[in-house]
Amino acid sequence: MSLPNLFWKNPDGTKSLLATPFKTEEEFEKAVFDTPELLGDIFLLKRQIRGGNKTGIPDIIGVDTDSNVCIIEMKNVDVDASIIPQVLKYAFWAESNPDSIKSLWYECDNKPEDLSIAWDSFKVRILIIAPRILRSALDIKEKITYDVELVEVNRWVEGKNTILLVTKLETEEKTTRPKTVKGLQTYDEDFYMAHYNKQSVIQYFKYVKEAEAIVKTHGWALERKFNKSYCGFKAGFFNAFGVNWVGSKTFAFFFKISEEDAKQIGIPITRYESQWKQAVYFIEPGKTKTKDYLPLFEKAYKKVAGGD
Repeated sequence: MSLPNLFWKNPDGTKSLLATPFKTEEEFEKAVFDTPELLGDIFLLKRQIRGGNKTGIPDIIGVDTDSNVCIIEMKNVDVDASIIPQVLKYAFWAESNPDSIKSLWYECDNKPEDLSIAWDSFKVRILIIAPRILRSALDIKEKITYDVELVEVNRWVEGKNTILLVTKLETEEKTTRPKTVKGLQTYDEDFYMAHYNKQSVIQYFKYVKEAEAIVKTHGWALERKFNKSYCGFKAGFFNAFGVNWVGSKTFAFFFKISEEDAKQIGIPITRYESQWKQAVYFIEPGKTKTKDYLPLFEKAYKKVAGGD
């Protein structure tokens, strides 16, 4: 396989960088986990969980902001459809051993305080990370009922600088034959009405639409996506900002910016969640004006778009 070149243009000129593959799987894992931003909304509980000669147990487990248990499988080789049965075994193990995952959760000293996990009914999310993922894996992914994400990570090195290219693989929309995957939860207004205060849901969607209007007005390349506990505006794999539920009636803006940047902007912050690297601002329906938060929207977009 040929190695692509990356051309890096800066004020000092243009440099040609050759792709620098990871030498070992351990090096690949370390590069990814030393850069937690690559995993977005996932908090890692533990690495290398497997011990002895046990089988069907994942190496890496995390929990995301929707309280899903995340199975993370990393391979430093080309990955094809044969990876799917392996990660499905891990998903079955997680569902069958909630007490084991619960123990890992309580062993963590710095676990997020805002998460409440339903240990008897959590959902499993699967991430497969490799330098190259073949089309066969993408095709079979669409036929299973778990939430499966395929992510390619590649590296370029120039001196002390490291560039990581993260690509989330998605299937192309098929206009001739709509795809229906049974078993996956649809997060929409009906879902929120069933799980949150109905009057709050009405207000929640009002603020989501106002955030979406800001995105459209500025022409930002962001995709709106509803999840179990939040609506995020994403650039590829990563959220820039969104509106998340704090309780059954309360919701808030979140912006993926540093605490220092949030303080410099000067809008009173409700709290900073260091595990998720986001600034949170509670919304008071009828009083909070979305346009007042424009500097935060702009800062978060520039950060995720690479302009800051």
